[in-house]
Amino acid sequence: MTGRPPGGPPGGRGEPPPYAERVLGVVERIPPGRVMSYGDVAEYLGEGGPRQVGRVMSQWGGGVPWWRVIRADGSPAPGLESECFARWRVEGTPMRGARADMRAARWDGRTT
Repeated sequence: MTGRPPGGPPGGRGEPPPYAERVLGVVERIPPGRVMSYGDVAEYLGEGGPRQVGRVMSQWGGGVPWWRVIRADGSPAPGLESECFARWRVEGTPMRGARADMRAARWDGRTT
């Protein structure tokens, strides 16, 4: 799960701690074309908060579909916008301008 794909966020060093593994497990389950905010991931897990999820993603998120975890307003992580938008277009993620349409694209953690 660690490592960095070209243009993706940096990967962590060593093995992720248990909380990070749980975050990454949720991210791996987000279906193509859907998104969760950092806070959504924390709420789904029932632990941590948006900043903790963001830290996990910045350290170890390179090996999971990181572009599916975004800010609550639907915007991608700063500096990763162009790659994120390209991936959203390929996956058919509903957008509203330069953001994901959170009403249409948000995944609640249930199987689709």
